[in-house]
Amino acid sequence: LDTCPGECCSFIYSEAIHLGSLIAAQGYLFPISDHVLTLKDDGTLYRFQAPYFWPSNCWEPENTDYAIYLCKRTMQNKARLELADYEAENLARLQRAFARKWEFIFMQAEAQVKIDRKKDKVERKILDSQERAFWDVHRPVPGCVNTTEMDIRKCRREKNPQRVKKSVYGVTDDTQTQSPVHQSLPSQPVRKPTREDVQKEISFLNIQLDRHCMKMSKVADSLMGYTEQFMVYDPLASTIEPSNPWISDDMTFWDLEASRDPSQHRVKKWGFSLEEALKDPAGQEAFLKFLESEFSSENLRFWLAVQDLKRRPLENVATRAQEIWQEFLAEGAPSSINLDSHSYERTSHNLQDPGRYSYEDAQEHIFKLMKSDSYARFLRSNIYQDLLLARKKPVSSTITNQSHPPPGILCIY
Repeated sequence: LDTCPGECCSFIYSEAIHLGSLIAAQGYLFPISDHVLTLKDDGTLYRFQAPYFWPSNCWEPENTDYAIYLCKRTMQNKARLELADYEAENLARLQRAFARKWEFIFMQAEAQVKIDRKKDKVERKILDSQERAFWDVHRPVPGCVNTTEMDIRKCRREKNPQRVKKSVYGVTDDTQTQSPVHQSLPSQPVRKPTREDVQKEISFLNIQLDRHCMKMSKVADSLMGYTEQFMVYDPLASTIEPSNPWISDDMTFWDLEASRDPSQHRVKKWGFSLEEALKDPAGQEAFLKFLESEFSSENLRFWLAVQDLKRRPLENVATRAQEIWQEFLAEGAPSSINLDSHSYERTSHNLQDPGRYSYEDAQEHIFKLMKSDSYARFLRSNIYQDLLLARKKPVSSTITNQSHPPPGILCIY
C-alpha cells in the first residue's frame, strides 16, 4: 500500500478492510477477545481459524451442542470464559426447553471439561478461542449478520428437515449430538419411530407420488408455444391491426369496436381456449347461441350467474345466491344442471351461510363439463366457422376526427 498514490491507496485500504470483514464474518479469522466477527484497524489481535472449524466443512450443529458448550463454560471459573448477556439468556432458554434431558447435557459438559483439563495450558487457550469463534459464527451476537442462516423457502423444500435446525429459540427434539470438538463422547440413544411417525411418513410419500412433475424441457416448450400463440395480440411484440387510434389518425379500431360483428382477429382468439372465449362478450354471446341450439344453455347461464354473484354488493349476495339455487339446483328447478354428489353436497353446505364463493365447486365442475364437451363441438359448429371465415367489412380510410371522435374525448365545435 505504501507504493500506491494517495486516492488509490485510500480505495485499496477500504477494500482490504471490507474483504477482511467478509472473511471474518464467515469465521476464517476472528478477534481474540471479541464476539463480533469483523475486521478493525485499531490494534486488535486476530487469529486464523483452524481448518477443522471452517464453515466449508458444512457444520450444522444442533441446539444440544450449543447447550453443552454454554454449560461447559459456566463450569470453568475464568474471566475469559464468562458468558455474555445474550449467551446467559440463551442458556436459560435452552435449559427450559431441554429440561427433561438437562442431566444428560450436564454430564456431557462435565466429561468435556475433564478432557480439556488434561491438555496443555496454551493449547487449551487456543482451542477455547477457536471454539468460541465457531459458535460466534453459528450462534452470532444479536444484531450481527448470520452467515449460516438458510433461506426459509429453501428450508421448507429440504427433503431432510433435521438438517435445517439452526435457531437457538426454535428448539427441536434433538436426539443426537454432533459437537465439532468432542465427536467421540457417547450420545443419547436414538428414539425409535412410533406408529404415528410411520403413518406421517407414508402420507408424505403418497403426496409426493401424487404430485404432477413436469420436465423442464416440456415446461419450456409450453411457455414458448404460449408466447408464440399470443404474440400477434401483444402490441409490444408485433404490429397490431388496426392501429391504436390514440397514437395514429386511423379510426378503424373504433368502428370495429362499435360494430356488433366481431373481427377475425377476435374470433380466432376464441379457439385458443374456453377461457379466452368467455372473456369476450361477443364470444359469450356466440357460445350461448350455440348452446341454445343444442338445448343445453343452462350450463353457461349458471356459470355467468355465479360470475355475476362474485361482483354483487355484499348486501345483495345472500338474496342472489338463493335465486341461483332455485333456478338451477333446487328440486324441480326450471333450468336444472347436472352436478356430481360431492359438488352438490359442498354447495348445499355453503348456502347455509351464503357468500360470493358459495358456488365455487359447482362452477368449477360445470366449467370442466363445458370445456371437455360443449366447447369442442362449438369450435366445429357452423356458428363459429362462419364467424371465423367471414371477411372484415371494408372501412373507409378517409374518416375524419370530426365525425368519429374517440370515446372519452369531448369535441367542441
